[in-house]
Amino acid sequence: MITPRIRQIVLDTPDPRASAEFYRQLYDLRYRPGDEPPTDGSPDERGADWLVLSPASTDGIGMAFQEVDALPRSTWPDQSVPQMLHLDTSVPDTESLLAVRERALALGATELFDRSDDPDEPLYVFADPAGHPLCIFVAKD
Repeated sequence: MITPRIRQIVLDTPDPRASAEFYRQLYDLRYRPGDEPPTDGSPDERGADWLVLSPASTDGIGMAFQEVDALPRSTWPDQSVPQMLHLDTSVPDTESLLAVRERALALGATELFDRSDDPDEPLYVFADPAGHPLCIFVAKD
C-alpha cells in the first residue's frame, strides 16, 4: 500500500510574505529557493501569491502560504468563526515554553489562552498576525 506523506501545511492569508516571515522566524524554517524576499528593493512579486518554507532538517514539515482577498479571524474559543485548522507544536520544558512565548509575541502573535501553570501539559494558544490559532505546549518526547 502506498501512503501519502504530508509535505507541508498550507495557510490562506491576505499577506503571504508577512505570514511566511512570522513562521520562518518562529519555527526556524527556510525559504524554498527563489521564494526569498528581494534584497535589492525590487517589488516582491513572489511574496504576493504563494510562498513555501522548508524545515531545516529532513524530519520536519514545511509550510506554504497562499494569498486570499480576505480572511475572517477565528474567534476561538467562541465558535462564531471556527479555527478550521490549528498547529500544535511543542517544546521540551517550561523554560523553553516561556522563551518561545516571548518570541511569538515579539513577532506579532496575540496570546489567546494561557495554561502555562498546568502541571501535566503547560501551554499557550496564540493567533498569528493573520489570525490563525496555534498552540505551543510542553511535551517530553
